Amino acid sequence: MCLAVPGKVIEIRDQEGTVDFQGSRLEVSLLMTPDVKVGGWVLVHAGYAINELDEEEARQTWSYLREAGLVEEALPNGGEADEPGGRLK
Repeated sequence: MCLAVPGKVIEIRDQEGTVDFQGSRLEVSLLMTPDVKVGGWVLVHAGYAINELDEEEARQTWSYLREAGLVEEALPNGGEADEPGGRLK
């Protein structure tokens, strides 16, 4: 099964960026999402941001991942308070 996970872009350098996934950060390629800005949300698969999405879509995707049992509930102090909860299993 292939899975793309939503994350929030927190830093951009050229065509790469740092994306936060509920407290876990990963360096990803932004080649396929050249217009994304810091603070924007992207779907990431295999180290590539493959699509931009808004925060509501990100929240809904995290909800689907939790319902499918693919993420654990967020830790009380994990991530930013305004971000959708959940940690990948």
